Amino acid sequence: MKWIILLLGIAANSSASLLVKIAVMPPRKFPSLSDPMSAFTNWPFWLGLGLYGAAFLLYAAALARIPLNVAHPILTCGAVASVAFLSMIIFKEPFHWITVTGILLVIAGVFLISSRVA
Repeated sequence: MKWIILLLGIAANSSASLLVKIAVMPPRKFPSLSDPMSAFTNWPFWLGLGLYGAAFLLYAAALARIPLNVAHPILTCGAVASVAFLSMIIFKEPFHWITVTGILLVIAGVFLISSRVA
C-alpha cells in the first residue's frame, strides 16, 4: 500500500505539472494584473493547483510509511521521468538520447539509494 500511495503522488505531481503547462499556453492566458478575471476561467490552472495539493498530501502519507531518504528520491525521480516522457507525447517537446541517458542514470541512482533502506 505504501508504494501505491507514492505512485499516486508521482501521478498527481506529474499531472499537475502538465496541467499548469496547458494553463499557460494559448489560447488560455495566465492570470495577470491586466486581466485578473482570466484566473477564474482557466480550469487547467485550478485543476493543476489542486493536484499539487493532492500530491503533497499523498507524499505526506507516504512519508508516514517510507523513510524520507527513500520516498523523496523516488517521488522526484518518478515525476521527472514521467513529465519528460509525457511532455514529449503531449506537447511534442524534444526527447533526445541524452535526456534518456540522464533519466536512466537518475533512476539507477535512486535504485542504489533506496535498495538498502526500503
